[in-house]
Amino acid sequence: MVQHVDHEGPDLIRELAIQRGMSIQTIRPDLGEVLLDPASLPNTIAVVLGGPMGVNDRNEPHMKWLQRELEWLSIWHQQKKPVLGICLGAQLLAVAAGGSVGPLEVGDPPQALKELGIGAIHWLRNSKEEPLLDGLDPSALVLHWHGDRIRLPHDATLLGSSLHCPEQVFRIGRHAFGLQCHLEISGPNLERWIQSDAAYIVSAMGSNGANRLRSDWEQLGGYLQQSGSQLFSNMFNELQNISSH
Repeated sequence: MVQHVDHEGPDLIRELAIQRGMSIQTIRPDLGEVLLDPASLPNTIAVVLGGPMGVNDRNEPHMKWLQRELEWLSIWHQQKKPVLGICLGAQLLAVAAGGSVGPLEVGDPPQALKELGIGAIHWLRNSKEEPLLDGLDPSALVLHWHGDRIRLPHDATLLGSSLHCPEQVFRIGRHAFGLQCHLEISGPNLERWIQSDAAYIVSAMGSNGANRLRSDWEQLGGYLQQSGSQLFSNMFNELQNISSH
């Protein structure tokens, strides 16, 4: 498990992994912890979590650790080892596979947009075409918390989109999944996000944004976690099968 800030943890993913009897190791490259050699990690699924930084920040002098993480993930991906990337993790995965990331913009002329709050994504395939979507409705509630847009590599398959950001959920081959959105978050951790990212919330949603997030979670958080449990369980089914071969 690769984590980048204290408050963006694995939450639901950790719970599901423990239920499956999987062991978990958390590495913090932002704190100088060293990422392990992919060749030394058989039967391992890499889960790369989110953070307030963007993949393009790797070019900043104080973010050299992010460039090293990207290089590590590129090797992991080239070896077709199973990986799940969320938010920043999805951006890193896309760039490692040959894609890119830029600002999320809407309208003509284009204007920057921060997509933040509980909202819908719709699936672009059905469960007969895509086993990953087995047991899911045609759309799902997710938590959006970003201002970037992933431009997918040519060999990626787009699975889910939102109204303002087409690239929300994707796969690359059978071994790699990326989510720009969040389905892993828990209610207690949402409050930590709100406290840690207060200025960003105001810039995206206005002065009442934090209260709206809390209210929306109280009403809709259960549906989000239900979809997350199903989706991540389906992912683990596929990725565990790959990691064991």
